[in-house]
Amino acid sequence: MTDREYLQKALHTFNGGNWYGWKTHDDNGNKIPNDQRMTYANIKVIKESATIPSEADVNAKIQEIKDAETQKTNNKTSAQNKLKALGLTDAEIEAL
Repeated sequence: MTDREYLQKALHTFNGGNWYGWKTHDDNGNKIPNDQRMTYANIKVIKESATIPSEADVNAKIQEIKDAETQKTNNKTSAQNKLKALGLTDAEIEAL
């Protein structure tokens, strides 16, 4: 997953999801290039009553998501190793 995808996944967990969009122009009216728009600095609120979470909260949520993905991968590897220790083949493990 890219940094941009992690940012979007994290932002979606705040304010009930679908509360944000991306600025297309900076405060001086200059167009923000598409490849630079999807950053914390360019978040805009599009849902009434939503608030932008702090950057620290967003970064903490991103890390939480990354940690959960790592744990899932580690659990899968651990389970596969335990099944191999019991004598199952890779094909049998895959079939599970």
